[in-house]
Amino acid sequence: MSNHEAINEAILEIKDLSVAYGTAKGDVLAVQDMNLRVLPNEIMGLIGESGSGKSTLAYAVMRLLKGSARVVKGSVRILGKDIYAMDKEELRQFRWANISMVFQSAMNALNPVLTVETQIVDTILNHRPQLSRREAREKAHELADLVRIDRSRITSYPHELSGGMRQRIVIAIAISLEPSLVIMDEPTTALDVVVQRSILDQIKEIQQRVQFSVLFISHDFSLVSHLASRIAIMYAGRVVEVTEARSLMDAKVAHHPYTEGLWRAIPKLTAKSVALEGIVGTPPDLLHPPSGCAFHPRCRYTFEPCRTVRPQLQDVEGSEIACHRFVPEGIQHGQ
Repeated sequence: MSNHEAINEAILEIKDLSVAYGTAKGDVLAVQDMNLRVLPNEIMGLIGESGSGKSTLAYAVMRLLKGSARVVKGSVRILGKDIYAMDKEELRQFRWANISMVFQSAMNALNPVLTVETQIVDTILNHRPQLSRREAREKAHELADLVRIDRSRITSYPHELSGGMRQRIVIAIAISLEPSLVIMDEPTTALDVVVQRSILDQIKEIQQRVQFSVLFISHDFSLVSHLASRIAIMYAGRVVEVTEARSLMDAKVAHHPYTEGLWRAIPKLTAKSVALEGIVGTPPDLLHPPSGCAFHPRCRYTFEPCRTVRPQLQDVEGSEIACHRFVPEGIQHGQ
């Protein structure tokens, strides 16, 4: 394999993935025909409103779906290995050592009756039994340094730490075994904006030092656009656009109408006017999704094909966009 091929070989490759929740009224497809690639040492953002399927996708990638949720088709490959082809022991060894996750609520992710040091040490020893407890404890102290927590604080219990410190501990546990991919599912939710920015800066700094890929999931467009190099936008269980983060700052670059709407809804510090423009309507009922493009009932550009034909992702000025406005010959606007 050439160096160029190695660089572009995906750490995470999702192909035609669909995930359904069984209900009394029938299956609800929370993720539909998902295709996504995360490259080595890349921070990729995944954006969408609540209920768009972001967290379901994360749990599917981690093979942590619970209850009535199940994968109905497609594949998830991490480092070239199909995670759904693994038996339980293979999965136990593979998960956390090669792929880990930072969950939304740090307090719920941590065990309240164990010190954070014990939780880090136990994670390390569970996958690296050849290490002594002293070596694992030293590794825990090094991780505390990496996430900027005083070593004396890791002997604390989770409730003795602030929300920001708990979130840093969860990040430390996630990277403790040096995985190739870390999924971060809204890791700064419920934290104030100053702490959010501090943690985001740390994530970027740690990622550059330790070298791992990140799939960063959020509903906060402005947050992710300053962290990720590429962004995938989800709507009603589907990816409607994959674009370079820097393209969002360029008004001349074409985007999906949903992407446009999300971007217009963000307050701009440099704007002359503080007026914001939201997206009309609400996300669709996935038990009874709209025909054609799922976004068409809320879209300002809707024309006939949108109501009947589901658009597919296609290359538009370097981005991938699923919208009937864009055709290979150029941009076609509905009347």
